[in-house]
Amino acid sequence: MIYQRSPDYRSRQGIRHGCPEANHMIRTENLTKVYNGVRAVDSVSLNVGKGEVFGFLGPNGSGKTTTIGMIVGLIEPSEGKCFINDVEVTRNPLQAKKITGYLPDGIGFYPTLTARQNLKYFSKFYGLSDAEADRRIDELLEYVGLKGVTTQTGGFSRGMRQRLGLAQALINDPQVLFMDEPTNGLDPQGVVQFRHIISDLAGKGKTIFFSSHILSEVQLVCKNIGVISKGKLIASGTTDEVKRKLQKDDLVTIVVKVPGKLPELKTPGIVEASYNCSTATIRARTDIRDEISDELFRQGLHVSELKVVEPSLEDVFLETVYGSA
Repeated sequence: MIYQRSPDYRSRQGIRHGCPEANHMIRTENLTKVYNGVRAVDSVSLNVGKGEVFGFLGPNGSGKTTTIGMIVGLIEPSEGKCFINDVEVTRNPLQAKKITGYLPDGIGFYPTLTARQNLKYFSKFYGLSDAEADRRIDELLEYVGLKGVTTQTGGFSRGMRQRLGLAQALINDPQVLFMDEPTNGLDPQGVVQFRHIISDLAGKGKTIFFSSHILSEVQLVCKNIGVISKGKLIASGTTDEVKRKLQKDDLVTIVVKVPGKLPELKTPGIVEASYNCSTATIRARTDIRDEISDELFRQGLHVSELKVVEPSLEDVFLETVYGSA
């Protein structure tokens, strides 16, 4: 059983009630970090709802880790504010940390201690009694698949360290969990295990902020995402909303195929076209498939395929962030 807080926890922690932002477990307002005149994070404003798995997506060096560091209270913002369940992190860092768990990328442990000993040490930062800590550690080691492992953590594999890092992040039964590149460097089995754990935690009502540069991983576990590039949040919302926001134009892509060689089409409305023997990829401002079909019919050509092709989120993401699809 997961450790439960007493009913008066919120009032004892001085957390305000009745706030209009109460459904936003994570909220930032123009969050900015400047290093030596360079804006590593530039005016990031986002909201993450209670119980949501939010994907924070961007290439390496885009500002993901710096943003998380400010939200969890490890880095002081140059400008802006961040809130965890309406607790302003910079003003009330201890209150925020009590309801927050954090799994950083490349987490480290005391290498001569076992998994249990490491967790027992970290439990002291949250004021857990010995009996409470032992019970919690037993639950967590079983939950992350490390029950019965007594070797020192210095000999742990990457996957074992990640699982222990997750147990550490959950030691205080946080309301909000931040995970920075949690599947980075894991083998396929480890990636699947973490994916299942994220879904399970979300089912338990945890709010999860999942940072990654791997779009496919984010899409599998997150309904809403935010895309950051060069320190700026360039789009946020559902995956469909983000795709629409990132698309550089509203042109429709149409693929047409015929048996044999396809002649150059003269259909009105074609903006650009590329030909490869029997196939053409057409870019138009509207869906002109009927017009294309009519033109080919007049030329006595049989259409073997005529379809609109929707760009994937990955195509749009790569084009926007990296400049190529």
